[in-house]
Amino acid sequence: MPSITEFYEINRPVPFKNVQVNVDNCFFVDPHAVRLSQPAEPYASEAIECMDSFLREVTACVFAGSPASLQRAETLLQQFAEPWETRLGLATSGFAGHGGAHDVGTWIMDTLTSDAEALVRVGILRHLEYLPLFVHGVDRDITSDITTRLIFGPLARFTEDMLLQYPELSTAPHEIKTFKKQVWNAAALEWDVEEFTLPVANGKALVLVPDSWVRKTLLMSATRFFETSVLSFAQLAGAVVTDDGKLLKTPKDKLVGRPGLERGRSTNLRLTLQAFENEEDLLRQFTLFVASRLEPNQVRARAA
Repeated sequence: MPSITEFYEINRPVPFKNVQVNVDNCFFVDPHAVRLSQPAEPYASEAIECMDSFLREVTACVFAGSPASLQRAETLLQQFAEPWETRLGLATSGFAGHGGAHDVGTWIMDTLTSDAEALVRVGILRHLEYLPLFVHGVDRDITSDITTRLIFGPLARFTEDMLLQYPELSTAPHEIKTFKKQVWNAAALEWDVEEFTLPVANGKALVLVPDSWVRKTLLMSATRFFETSVLSFAQLAGAVVTDDGKLLKTPKDKLVGRPGLERGRSTNLRLTLQAFENEEDLLRQFTLFVASRLEPNQVRARAA
């Protein structure tokens, strides 16, 4: 299967993820990677505003709690059809998978109005990348789909910029076409439609993604959050001071599976709220932990 540069015969470095053009590639758009790229990447600020404004609007509707506002939140959340234009994700055949936009929106809404409602009310559920930590069924593939749909406008504008920088993308026999695509309008706080001129590969629109926004796994996953920040909090909560003044903590591998410390998003949520009651923000701590593990040449995360 040809990569983008092979398909278009581009013989120089490119700033976009050089995926295969005819199939879904097992890579994912990571919302936290997008956030970390600011201000190094063009279009990152716009993409971040799309993500943040959407989550602010949804959580504000949940916080309001009226039937109309709750319906608006759920409607906004049910627009995440799989963005096959990027060729990213886990479709079993080709790149036109069958993402369940309606179901995904309902999963997120159910969590925000039940288990995670307290997170909404105390105002610490601020970033899109926090959703996979708490919402069952939302992992790297669905997180990537959600993120891509929200930042589709910036991605399409990035692709239009690449058309100017890499004329091979539009040189015959290759072609470009104008498409109407769904975008999130961060100013109007509504889903909208815009027209974009995009490359066409094998009859299908192609949207390019900055290389630094794409990862094999999420920087912020439910498992990583549990194994670091959540278990660290549980360790300290159960620690005892010995007679000689030393802090005795149970090893993390001995804690896992104890009642109340089973692996899973329910535990993540419960201990995040418990920590908040003790004036500890596990999400902020996790953000700082992720930043501390980045390679030195990567942009460091700012505290949430």
